[in-house]
Amino acid sequence: MAYAEKVYKVRGGKQTKQFTWRCKYKAPVGHTPAWLTEPGFPTKRTAEEWGAEQEAAIRAGVWIDPKKMRTPFGEFARIFMAARQKRGRTNGTRWDLLEGHIFPKWEHTPLMTVTWFDVDTWQMGIKDSTKAGHCVSLMSTILTGAVDARYLVMNPLAGRRRTRPTVTVPSARPQRSDEEKWARAEVVLRVADRLGPAVGLHVLTTAFTGLNWGESTGLHRDYVLLTRRQEHEGGTWECPVIRVVQELAEYTKRAPDGTKLGQVLGLEPPKNEYRERDIDVPPFLAELLRAHLDDWPHDFVFSTPDGKFWRNSNFSRRQLRPAADGRDALPAVRGHAPREKWEPIQTGLTMRALRHSHDTYQDQIGVRPALEFEQAGHKRPGIKRIYQHPTVEMRKERLDGLQEIYERAMRTLGWRTLWGRVDLKKHPADAISQIAPK
Repeated sequence: MAYAEKVYKVRGGKQTKQFTWRCKYKAPVGHTPAWLTEPGFPTKRTAEEWGAEQEAAIRAGVWIDPKKMRTPFGEFARIFMAARQKRGRTNGTRWDLLEGHIFPKWEHTPLMTVTWFDVDTWQMGIKDSTKAGHCVSLMSTILTGAVDARYLVMNPLAGRRRTRPTVTVPSARPQRSDEEKWARAEVVLRVADRLGPAVGLHVLTTAFTGLNWGESTGLHRDYVLLTRRQEHEGGTWECPVIRVVQELAEYTKRAPDGTKLGQVLGLEPPKNEYRERDIDVPPFLAELLRAHLDDWPHDFVFSTPDGKFWRNSNFSRRQLRPAADGRDALPAVRGHAPREKWEPIQTGLTMRALRHSHDTYQDQIGVRPALEFEQAGHKRPGIKRIYQHPTVEMRKERLDGLQEIYERAMRTLGWRTLWGRVDLKKHPADAISQIAPK
């Protein structure tokens, strides 16, 4: 049974008359030592009551060692990260958040003293709202792990909604319009035409399929222009697809304890089961991809000219930025003829904006949610994910709609061909899909 004992304060090496109370209570069976102590109580009664609560929790099987509850957040975070290894890029991103934002504030804070009020106040000071959300989410995940590992009774961050900072002074930074977050088809075609048939096709494919950066740069030629076959109207409907089974990841490799082990540029499986998918390809893009594969000597469809993986920063700096933002005329140098001046087409265009463009095109042509989420590689929320599924009619409408967006943009630009590889012409019904009798 728990009891209390006096603990006299010592000053200058001598015991004083001042004292506090220490609780002693029976530890769980098998625990060493058999009796546990907790100091610092102001009265005998509070010490005894606290000890009684601990023994009651032990009997109920819900007791948590107070020493574990006082574990510094940083110490448990490292335990958590070592035990819950993720994909390389996800792991690297988590460590970047921990070392760059979370540890400077919370590394030495005892788990039991972390409160939602303090965390919410702290995250409001992080300028990047998206990064603030990722930090809070990661902290909550770690604290849930602490509950599961019996370091905490509850996660104080679970189910809480972040407070958004109140803007009191108008921002001097110009706000981007919605049009700058995606690109019209005419813009995509002009940028792609500038970049040529290899790099330009990468841009065009992203805008008309929704592949993200890792999926497109990790795309192997063996997974391009495969065939989807579905029963339809007494026959079989077919269309070419791009199959996503892997993606290129660029990250800092970490040991389980967080030690940096160098940069990695390599292939990984998709993030989740929704990312692994077949994307239906519209007629014009299938024709361009077929021509590209015929004369592209490398295994990866959108690699550098010498067959190596693109790094995101290099692709943006050397290819996309000049094509979208414009450049001055360049004189002749060794290995390069003089290059003409490029006027800006859409300043700030990114590969992410091109992925946004694809989702925008799908909404514009009324792609049904069952197909829209599948093609984008997103998990559809709600019960409709279970009950609704893409049909052949939905797929045909989507392909026809994307083809029409392309053809309308070509007509607007007054173009008939793109890199001399695809003509602006109406495709016969079986150019992209066909109904074969059984």
